[in-house]
Amino acid sequence: MIDQNGKSYPNIATSEALRMAQDAELDLVEVNPTAELPVCKIMDFGQYQYKQSRAAQEAKQKSKKTETKGLRLSFKIGSGDLLTRKKQTEKFLKKGHRVRIEMMLRGRERQHKDLAEQKIKDFIDSIEPTAKIEQPVQKKGNTISAIIIS
Repeated sequence: MIDQNGKSYPNIATSEALRMAQDAELDLVEVNPTAELPVCKIMDFGQYQYKQSRAAQEAKQKSKKTETKGLRLSFKIGSGDLLTRKKQTEKFLKKGHRVRIEMMLRGRERQHKDLAEQKIKDFIDSIEPTAKIEQPVQKKGNTISAIIIS
């Protein structure tokens, strides 16, 4: 057991440790239950929980946040528009975002799903070589999509 001042008591009865915690008006907390002799510490448990939650909150704020950016291509997209979409995609990937590339097929375009799928694959291949396919090309109804990351 370790008291509130950091002093160690190697072999002490549980009842004695509880009495010492009550005298100090603090809690007896089991710190390491898996050790050969379980390690307990006298501390303010509410304050300990508060510090743990603050540390977790700060770690969450510091963690890198990634978004999934959406990009739509059309079946009859022009080369200039395709170049613009390519630059947008590269910008998103450099910032560390995931990019969902979608193509919605309308009317008679639905009959050429294999052509649309090939257009998306060609678009992904035209992007910088560091792009990796996270989710391969999928067909859902009249929408064909894929997700790439850097």
